[in-house]
Amino acid sequence: MKVALDSTLINKVPDFKIGIIHYTKIVVSESPQMIKGRTQLYQENLFLELQDTPVTEREGISEWRKLWKSLGSDPNRYRHSAESLMRRIAKQNYITPFHSAVDLNNFFSLQYEMPVGIYDVKNLDGNVTVTLGDEETGYEGLNGRFNSLHNILVTLDAKGPFGSPFVDSKRTAVTENTVEALQVFYLRPSLSIENSNALLAAAGKMFSQVHGGDFTTGLLFKDQQSLEI
Repeated sequence: MKVALDSTLINKVPDFKIGIIHYTKIVVSESPQMIKGRTQLYQENLFLELQDTPVTEREGISEWRKLWKSLGSDPNRYRHSAESLMRRIAKQNYITPFHSAVDLNNFFSLQYEMPVGIYDVKNLDGNVTVTLGDEETGYEGLNGRFNSLHNILVTLDAKGPFGSPFVDSKRTAVTENTVEALQVFYLRPSLSIENSNALLAAAGKMFSQVHGGDFTTGLLFKDQQSLEI
């Protein structure tokens, strides 16, 4: 499978970057108590921090809102997933455990203050491209409704769009039957290449400690707009 970055995004945001982690032979299950406890404690501490610093003033959240505008979308109408999660926590509406893959994915999104998506590879068809949605782009999302993704980042395969930093589709959702997954980090453009690679390596290691299996990482940016997994 080839994963590629549409050059349109680089033209709009020269420092645009996407991180990719490919997991194989993983076992998804109920999250271990350690992950549940760590996530709950992290949310409680974050809630206290958010009493003094509004969500939109968090460094990563603010940068992503600016990126949203650069790509032509309204960050107040279409909040990226990391901001949506953080706004829930600011109201003490804490995120409850789902399963190990989703729970860790949410943790990464909060920790790094950026959207992160994870997808079941068996439900992908052909090559994957990260691009910008047009007037006809949309799908049934995990939020239970059809989502229009005009001027919103999307990941798509031969069957069409399946993921975005806004909301992911039902088609490629990871379940407890998933054994191979593709994780997409919608990185902050300000992150250096070195720091981006270090972030992916740390996240992949933590995910594999919980799920077993193997992982490889890759980075898409202006000097490397495609890679094979």
